[in-house]
Amino acid sequence: MARYMFVVNYSPEGAKGILQEGGTARRAAAEALINSVGATMESFDFAFGSDDAYVVVDSPNPEAIAAASLTLAASGAVSGHTIPLLPPEQVDEATKLSPAYRPPGG
Repeated sequence: MARYMFVVNYSPEGAKGILQEGGTARRAAAEALINSVGATMESFDFAFGSDDAYVVVDSPNPEAIAAASLTLAASGAVSGHTIPLLPPEQVDEATKLSPAYRPPGG
């Protein structure tokens, strides 16, 4: 499965929802959405600063992530973006595709 990070920013209405229902209710709602598209939530953390929350998800395919992103955007409660996360082994494979790749010892 591939991993993705949702970088989330709450609209004023979304922030009101957190004030009324709390953070654990927001986490539960996010997990329900993620599970509904066949993915699993690895972590959900609120943040201070330019972003309001970070959510890391394991997904069987990018279409599931697109479905979750579209659903979130359509809600009007949040905005943000999604970042694909690559393990170091995947980056090792990517380097071999680069024209600048120099094999060890070569």
